[in-house]
Amino acid sequence: MTEVSLERVRLQIDALDRQIVALIATRQKWVEKAGRLKKDDAAVRAPGRVEQVVAKVCTLAQEVDASPYVVEETYRAMIGAFIDLELSVHQARCTTEFPSEKLTDTRSRGNSSTGPGAA
Repeated sequence: MTEVSLERVRLQIDALDRQIVALIATRQKWVEKAGRLKKDDAAVRAPGRVEQVVAKVCTLAQEVDASPYVVEETYRAMIGAFIDLELSVHQARCTTEFPSEKLTDTRSRGNSSTGPGAA
């Protein structure tokens, strides 16, 4: 049996990271589109949708022999980060449509595990 070096393992992980980041960029584009379509901040946050996505990816994790814990924690962190992004996209759309209304800063409200990044 051939032993794999740590350097080789790290190169494989780096290649996977490149693919993962590309997929996150694609997901971001769809999340931004969703943010422009939603009517209000509650629709953006959509905790029911978040839980639906988390349940789905945990099931997928089991199907491919990945740790459901790692997948859930990763998705909750990613969705939390997408909260801020989608809220800012949504707020920007609202500001464009209703420029006279003063909107609050979304950064003070985002980054919770029940955020909109689920789209």
